[in-house]
Amino acid sequence: MFAIAVPGLGPIVSRELDRLPGITVQDAGFDGRSDFIVFEVARGGRGAVFDLGLTEDVFVEVGRTLRSEGDKPGWIAGRIWRPERVQRALSVWAEEVRPLSGAMTFRVIARVLQERSFMRTELRRQLTDAIQRDRPKWRFGDPAQIEVWISEYSAGRFVAGLRLSDAGMRQHEGRLVEREGALRPTVAGAMVRLAGDPDGLLIDPCCGSGTILGEALTAGWEAAKGSDIDPEAVEIARRNVPDADIHLGDARKLDVADASVGGCVSNLPFGQQYSVEGDMNVWLQNVLREMARVTRSGGRVVLLAPDIPRSIVPAQLRMRDRFQIRLLGTRTTIWVYDRTG
Repeated sequence: MFAIAVPGLGPIVSRELDRLPGITVQDAGFDGRSDFIVFEVARGGRGAVFDLGLTEDVFVEVGRTLRSEGDKPGWIAGRIWRPERVQRALSVWAEEVRPLSGAMTFRVIARVLQERSFMRTELRRQLTDAIQRDRPKWRFGDPAQIEVWISEYSAGRFVAGLRLSDAGMRQHEGRLVEREGALRPTVAGAMVRLAGDPDGLLIDPCCGSGTILGEALTAGWEAAKGSDIDPEAVEIARRNVPDADIHLGDARKLDVADASVGGCVSNLPFGQQYSVEGDMNVWLQNVLREMARVTRSGGRVVLLAPDIPRSIVPAQLRMRDRFQIRLLGTRTTIWVYDRTG
């Protein structure tokens, strides 16, 4: 199987997949749009992959090949689409998606890292032709019942598969109320996982639509508390996550007792649609001090922001990790801190 993730989340997804019983990560890469994770799944292990909540889409593999063995789209399509492998993949697809019928609609999505040898449109056409030769009753459709993806996920390495997931996987079944600039659920899920094992209360002092709070409750945190300086955001978050405690508040003055939370996870304001009062670094320094104050020793602070200068981080917060990611073409970073002392 293989999965795709938001650019930069691949290492987190790989680590979490490797922790699941019966799953072994084999390879990883980037196809120009998404991180790729290629892995083996033992019988009975597919459910855990779907439940992970960090991937945008999941596929059952049809085949792999290399450019170096024949850098022509027709040759690559023929190497990828082998009837015996396809039949096994279709059996998995039928179990996870819907029963197969003789006449199915399909379409091909192709991505390549370079087009010096051939265009991706030619690879798509060649793979479409190979599919129609093997499955003469299948017809092209858009949208289609079956999506076949072929991607050059690493220089010279191609993998193809049938998509098993739908939009519900990356949207986590969606929010009741959407808001411009809301955090992608898969990124929120990754941030919550980076906060460690659920242990008591998790807070988000810039909660926006409530996505992080919802992911925290799903992950097993006993309670989730959020605040935002924007009254509209508070109202939306309350509707999206009715089981969380959400109120109007300033992240620089948290209404939370000292050392009372196990995790502080937040998507800090950045980008053109957001602004803060005064100098950004001064604001951020005050917010970090509050987060350090309310997080107990051994807890974690996980933040999404383009940059957090080391000079403004309180001494009680020690950097554990960071992951550069890309959201809607914008580079930003997930920062993970341990609360020490």
